Amino acid sequence: MAPPSVEKAKIVNLNNNNEVECHFNPAEFGIGQTLTWEERPDQGGHAPKLVFSGGQATDMSITFLFDTTSDGGDKDVRDEYKNLVEMAEVDEDKKDATTGLSEPPMCRFQWGKFLAFNAVIKDLKQKFTLFAANGTPLRAEVAVTLKQVGEVTRPQNPTSRSEARKIWVVEEGQRLDWIAHQEYGDSAQWRYIAETNNLDNPDTLYSGQILKLIPLP
Repeated sequence: MAPPSVEKAKIVNLNNNNEVECHFNPAEFGIGQTLTWEERPDQGGHAPKLVFSGGQATDMSITFLFDTTSDGGDKDVRDEYKNLVEMAEVDEDKKDATTGLSEPPMCRFQWGKFLAFNAVIKDLKQKFTLFAANGTPLRAEVAVTLKQVGEVTRPQNPTSRSEARKIWVVEEGQRLDWIAHQEYGDSAQWRYIAETNNLDNPDTLYSGQILKLIPLP
């Protein structure tokens, strides 16, 4: 019996659903959590009182390895993670009509059932470690620092259509018609969700799948 395949870590652009899958899962990664405590003077005493004022967004540092040498040619390795670089650049599609300002897209880091959260890219560094004879980079280490911006939550008010959710993370057992009812108040709109997400088979949703939900036309 063949051993089960290991799920690869990936980062998904939540604005357009473009994703980057790591060629090799990271050997290690680091997560940092900062807690803020305020000192309050202890009038008449020597030790100040500490008051917890809240936590700060979690940072996660991870290094992705990309390699195209197995293809037997001189394919530029940068093509393998161009969608990742795109997530660290200003997205013109998010430009505010009033201010004219824009920002990079939000993304989602996902590694099987182990870890998943929404984030923005805080820092991205590329290190090329192997080149073809003509100078084409064949292997790269891409170090990314992500700043968590909160988990995706499913809609709480299915009757409100003033602002549709942009994404939906599928949970085990959920069906497309049920999601359509929760989001649009009409289970028949499952076809609309299937079309906007290019789903070949709407009946084969899987846990952790990300759907793009946009307002009805």
